[in-house]
Amino acid sequence: MDTDITTDIDIDIEELDGEAPQLYEHHRFVVDKGQVPLRIDKYLCEKLTHSSRSRVQQAAEAGFVHVNDRPVKSNYKVRPGDVVALMLDRPHYDDTIEPEDIPLNIVYEDAQLMVIDKPAGMVVHPGCGNYHGTLVNAVAWHLRDLEGYDPNDPEVGLVHRIDKDTTGLLVVAKTPEAKRHLGLQFFNKTTHRSYLAIVWGHLTDDTGRIEGNIARDPRDRLRMTVMPPDSDVGKPAVTHYQVVERLGYVTLVRCVLETGRTHQIRAHMRHIGHPLFGDERYGGTEILRGERSSTYRAFIHNCLSVCPRQALHAQTLGFIHPTTGQQMDFTSPLPPDLTALISKWHTYMGVQHN
Repeated sequence: MDTDITTDIDIDIEELDGEAPQLYEHHRFVVDKGQVPLRIDKYLCEKLTHSSRSRVQQAAEAGFVHVNDRPVKSNYKVRPGDVVALMLDRPHYDDTIEPEDIPLNIVYEDAQLMVIDKPAGMVVHPGCGNYHGTLVNAVAWHLRDLEGYDPNDPEVGLVHRIDKDTTGLLVVAKTPEAKRHLGLQFFNKTTHRSYLAIVWGHLTDDTGRIEGNIARDPRDRLRMTVMPPDSDVGKPAVTHYQVVERLGYVTLVRCVLETGRTHQIRAHMRHIGHPLFGDERYGGTEILRGERSSTYRAFIHNCLSVCPRQALHAQTLGFIHPTTGQQMDFTSPLPPDLTALISKWHTYMGVQHN
């Protein structure tokens, strides 16, 4: 779910026919004087956070990894003084955050912070393939006249994140003091956050605890996977869930996070065999429970049309105000697509609700 800002490269390797493409420098490193001989794929993995070794190897095979202005293979061993460059077949994108006039649903605002209810489909921060139209661009526009607020200053702005297709509450800090105070609360796990999710299947217990390290899936770099809690791979993560309503072949659950890892709820629920409904990346768009009839298949297709995303909503957010010391608690109503999805399951299962 929530994730730190990291440097991640997206290397698109394609077959190169005909003339060699024009290459553009994206990263450059000068090897330290005390560096012992080290394979360049390992060296770049250490330098480029969250870029897998296999991706670096692919880049080297495509001629995109250069040392002293010449392409090298992944088994090349770097030496002190080497100039290592990652060259790609597209210009380096300027990631400066510019204000954009995009509507925001601001549920609270004062001189220190803003609480925003994010819609589905909005990326919170510019990244590969999403350089415009993000929540951060919208905040920059909203605060364009606020003296001292620089959207490119990491000491202000987003305190935490939620995924593009997850709806719900986020807090934005307007001042460095507010961000430090709020960031410490998130680090110390003293904030109060809960999510509503619709997951596939009938959970045996009404409450449960999921523990397992969250790590990038080596088979799909856009997906996270779960490792054993005692593993040295990934980051420790704990999710608590409580059944809110059983809807036959799906279940409405409330999730509370002890930690805030990338895709935490999505990966944890898949790990226990209950992927989020509509979560394509984690298998939630497949018919995982239910009947074999064409009527049921049509019903599921209709549900996925009503809610074409993972059924996940950041419903509540609570924290201590950084200057007043007061407890601040916010609740976001279910968005229309999730409300409609639940209604369809009520109708299908013949449940009568007022």
